[in-house]
Amino acid sequence: MTDAAYDAIAAWYDNRVREGGAGDWAFPALQELLGDIRSQHICDLGCGEGRVARLLAQRDAYVAGIDLSSELIEAARREEAAHPLGIRYRVDDAESLGTIPDADFDGVVCCLALMDIPRLDATLHAVSRVLKPGGWFAFLITHPCFAAPHARLRTEPDGAASWEIRGYFAEGFWRSDDSGNLCARVGAQHRMLSTYLNALVSSGFSITHVVEPQPTGPVSERNTAYTVVPLLLLVRCTKVDAVV
Repeated sequence: MTDAAYDAIAAWYDNRVREGGAGDWAFPALQELLGDIRSQHICDLGCGEGRVARLLAQRDAYVAGIDLSSELIEAARREEAAHPLGIRYRVDDAESLGTIPDADFDGVVCCLALMDIPRLDATLHAVSRVLKPGGWFAFLITHPCFAAPHARLRTEPDGAASWEIRGYFAEGFWRSDDSGNLCARVGAQHRMLSTYLNALVSSGFSITHVVEPQPTGPVSERNTAYTVVPLLLLVRCTKVDAVV
């Protein structure tokens, strides 16, 4: 089992999410993509302190939240105890999901967590294994084409904003040099878009929808980059093949 980097920053991360975590503005697009999930058994993979798990449960799904960080799972359980929604939380490794039996879920959601997991192929095979035949997998990630390591916003001589991409082909673990950034604290796995797509195919998934959400209002005003390129990518897939 991989070490849980988030254990060391769990309190900071929990507070940050409660103040409005990264990607919150994309959750409406995620919920629209999922459609009617009433009575479905859903796994929130990489659930952290449970913000997405709670959104799913509030839409009448049966939810299990799974994360490698025992500290974040404890935070999620405290919130569940204070405001019960029937969510079951457990510590497990996304690369194996060893506590989950085969074909246990109708769907799996993974929000801004795949970039934290070192072994993508193992994770997608584990997701495929715990899904029922025809089950679905939806995930939100930083956009691999535009949120590449060390990409940055530039202001052109005419005042227009542009986005400079550097290091796209350099796959692997990296850390941001922005001290206030989550990626500076725990790092992330950068992968090319083709790596994600090929891994999905190899794990028996068929892509059904792709969304590049763009924020408006205060979010785009705080970060001009969002007006130039999509920095998040939302994908929904269906399990179509049994993977051995």
